[in-house]
Amino acid sequence: MTYVVTENCIRCKYMDCVEVCPVDCFYVGENMLVIHPDECIDCGVCEPECPAEAIAPDSDDRAAAWAETNRTYSALWPNITRKGEPPADADEWKTKEDKAKLFSPEPGVP
Repeated sequence: MTYVVTENCIRCKYMDCVEVCPVDCFYVGENMLVIHPDECIDCGVCEPECPAEAIAPDSDDRAAAWAETNRTYSALWPNITRKGEPPADADEWKTKEDKAKLFSPEPGVP
């Protein structure tokens, strides 16, 4: 089992999860993070740290749609090991639904 970043992260990208990850398995895109499934050790410490509730175990139904996105983009985006500044409007986006259409495939800056 692994953890998956879901669409709730899009446009929020708080990065609190990055600070607690013991194996640095987060990768950064322009407007969201993903977890590399082969690097995640399933410790679960990231899940409660996410203010947007964007992280779920891959056994969770809401994670299924995002598992392949995490796998694909964790191979393309740069690794992030330290928390950065979230977008200025992150709190405004935290509770919005249907953010999948806003997903950007562009890499972010670690």
